[in-house]
Amino acid sequence: MKKRLPEVLQRLERGGLETSTHATSGEGDATLAAAEAVKRGFDIVIAAGGDGTLYEVINGLAEKKHRPMLGLLPLGTTNDFARALNIPRRWEDAVDLIIRQHTRPIDVGKMNNKYFINIAGGGSLTELTYEVPSKLKTVLGQMAYYMKGLEKLPRLRPIHLKLRADNLEIDEEVMIFLIANSNSVAGFEKLAPEASLNDGKLDLFILRKCNLVDLIRIVSLAMRGEHLSDPLLIHTATSHIEVSSPDYVQLNLDGELGGTLPATFSVLPDHLHILVDESGSTTYKKKTLIGGVTRRL
Repeated sequence: MKKRLPEVLQRLERGGLETSTHATSGEGDATLAAAEAVKRGFDIVIAAGGDGTLYEVINGLAEKKHRPMLGLLPLGTTNDFARALNIPRRWEDAVDLIIRQHTRPIDVGKMNNKYFINIAGGGSLTELTYEVPSKLKTVLGQMAYYMKGLEKLPRLRPIHLKLRADNLEIDEEVMIFLIANSNSVAGFEKLAPEASLNDGKLDLFILRKCNLVDLIRIVSLAMRGEHLSDPLLIHTATSHIEVSSPDYVQLNLDGELGGTLPATFSVLPDHLHILVDESGSTTYKKKTLIGGVTRRL
């Protein structure tokens, strides 16, 4: 991206967007930069990175009364959210999509005082995305997650979960729980086939306590989108979830470590406007000097 940045900025400015850039320097920096962009009156914020960068930007925007349009340049390992919205990996195409300024309203998930846009969850396998070293992801891409998953499989242990949702209540041992906002989760494009980004609901998946053979079988079914009818899997759509556990359970929010249980999850309907291809958009009515910025990020 550093090598391409001059070309990216030139293409944006030829498209009528006056731009400014901010290079992130560490954890949480993109959240601060996005919040500063709102304060300075930017019309568009562009998150150039992977799902982790997008997560930080969302947390800089979600609390604000005025929330700029959000553009994506998907540069990460899996880019789940960009894939769910059919945002192209080729940077020229992604930039042109931003220039056209067609938007789609999307729901945002909230966990306690943090926000997520794609996925939340807990259990041993959800730790993969923030346990895999960045250098390994750079070299191996998605394969790095599969390798780490195989390494963890023999050591997986259930967690005791107390969970209450709109139409569900459980108190039992489970292997994992996932809360999906889109249909693309952890590189699995069929894990949440019924999920919608603007239905005011979150799709909840709970895998009951099982042995290693059953776990591998269900993962295989999930890769083909054939897992929803399995008796070991609980699935429901809900707008509110309360989760606690006597065990120490770390939470994954959009691939990042999001804290530990207990937690309350909710959904903010149509909370952000994402720049997407015309076929899945609603045209943004407000006139702007530019999409990305009047000095935009």
